[in-house]
Amino acid sequence: TPSPLIAYSNMWNILSNVPLGQLMRNMHRLGAEVMVLVVAMHMLRTFITGSYKKPRQFTWVTGMLLLVLTLLLSFSGYLLPWDQLSYWALTVFLSGAEAAPAPPVVNQNILLILQGGPSLGAGGLLRWYLLHVLLMPLLLGIFFFVHYYKVVLHGFSLPPGREEIGEDTAKRVPKNERTYFIPDILTSEVMWVSLLSLFLVAGALWFWDAPLEHHADPVVTPLHVVAPWYLSWSQGWLKLADKTLVVGFIPALMVAFIVMPYFEVGKSRRYADRRVGLSVAMLFMAFMFVSNWMGTPRFRVQSSPDMEVATSLLPQEGVSPLLGIPPEFLWEGEYLPGQEIEDNPHLTYGLEVFAEEMAKHSCTNYPGTTIGGISLVACQEGDNRMPDPYATLIIAPVQQDLMRITVHIEALDPANTDEYLYSLDWTRYRHTNSNYEEECAFVNKSC
Repeated sequence: TPSPLIAYSNMWNILSNVPLGQLMRNMHRLGAEVMVLVVAMHMLRTFITGSYKKPRQFTWVTGMLLLVLTLLLSFSGYLLPWDQLSYWALTVFLSGAEAAPAPPVVNQNILLILQGGPSLGAGGLLRWYLLHVLLMPLLLGIFFFVHYYKVVLHGFSLPPGREEIGEDTAKRVPKNERTYFIPDILTSEVMWVSLLSLFLVAGALWFWDAPLEHHADPVVTPLHVVAPWYLSWSQGWLKLADKTLVVGFIPALMVAFIVMPYFEVGKSRRYADRRVGLSVAMLFMAFMFVSNWMGTPRFRVQSSPDMEVATSLLPQEGVSPLLGIPPEFLWEGEYLPGQEIEDNPHLTYGLEVFAEEMAKHSCTNYPGTTIGGISLVACQEGDNRMPDPYATLIIAPVQQDLMRITVHIEALDPANTDEYLYSLDWTRYRHTNSNYEEECAFVNKSC
């Protein structure tokens, strides 16, 4: 139900009460991402083989439009669970729309249309729901049939080496060498669809999980808001360039790709005659891979080191080795990073991870200092590290079946040892029935 009051509870109902609800949601999410990947790879193959050249320019145009619509279809479904991940991912998207290189009145009206009101709420959720279930599928269906009609009209392009330069011989293949749709292609497609469905089911059962985070909260911003992997390149660009420039460049790039066949008029599809174009394509692919990496929190996005440690151990969303400790092994007490606990391998492993994270974000002014047996690097000016910190993990019962887990970190200011440079107490709660250990084992086999 597209309502902020009901959507999130509907998701939990699907996951908890509907038979095979979790499997269906996993398959829906995985299938959507595979669809994006397949369409993108198909367009890449079309470019590499030169199949966009005359007479198939408009076939390429419809293919590019299908790629854009596929991205929009997948992203429009991102908001519907109304959890923190979806809410803040769309918030970042809307902030980009607001910064478009257009007069302010135009940007304000675009933003109003996309979010359905002065702020993202019930109106926006309903609009993105209708986009996902009505408009995007309708447009995809229309352009798919146009694309398929053009493919049937011109035939499949042959490998570049089998055609004379400037000739399209797809329709000149002798009848005894042709492969007909019925029954050959149809049976082949049914086989591949069946195999793909089998892999999707297996992936959704054992290797892939569609997480549901906490209920959307406009006043609580997650530490790292990450776009879906197929759009993380745009997030990487936003870290390097002005938002208005990036928002204007992305649609311009799409238009350039769409009209490219009408300007790249070389007749030859052979690889040897297209060295420049293929080299540019390879460089662009490498650039996109790097841009995707830049879109992750590892690149130019870092909070204070104590917060980085605390949220890696007790994240705001999802699981971790500490939260994944089975309830019977959450023993009350105060523990040091790297401390070995007899007869408690789960807590010992969690403390090892604690030591690793502390060492990663700490430094020392005293050579030879270690945390949990891990040597610290020497402090240098400008380091975003904690100098000689002290940290503990505190586990305490709150009530029956509910434990409080707190990461305590403090570090004195070397220039003034009467003041703390960093001081943090970060707490999460762990209920016996939360099943974090099962989710942790699914996401990270070492939990």
